[in-house]
Amino acid sequence: MVDLTDYLWIAWLVFILVCVIIELLTLDFTFLMIAVGSVAGLGANLLGWDWWVQILVAAAVSVLLLLLIRPVLLHAMARQSADVPPSNVAALIGMGGRVSSTVGDLGGLVKLDNGETWTAHLSPGQAAVPIDPGHRVRVLAIDGSTAFVTPAERS
Repeated sequence: MVDLTDYLWIAWLVFILVCVIIELLTLDFTFLMIAVGSVAGLGANLLGWDWWVQILVAAAVSVLLLLLIRPVLLHAMARQSADVPPSNVAALIGMGGRVSSTVGDLGGLVKLDNGETWTAHLSPGQAAVPIDPGHRVRVLAIDGSTAFVTPAERS
């Protein structure tokens, strides 16, 4: 009769692979810590320890990594993402520009400082006074392909 515990190393490898794949999809470091803990369980298997000791070793290492290493990694990732400058639409908020076509009740055109030309409307809450071509404006919000602008402060 075949002893299935002789092939437990295959189960460890499959479990490690599944955890790594899930980690690649979630990017939360939880399954990475469980995968590394399972590597410790695989090591215990290769040393010939009983199956229940292998599971205890894998669980203990996984819990330690989840409690000690994962928070450090998450903190490092949060700090790193805070240093990234805004991009896409978020980078346009607060940007200056110059009116190309009168911006009034029905809209107009504004050429932003980055060289892009946008359809523009007066920002809600602004007086309905049209802004003539050549005047400086500042983007307060973006909605779809429309920039909501306000006259820029004169310097």
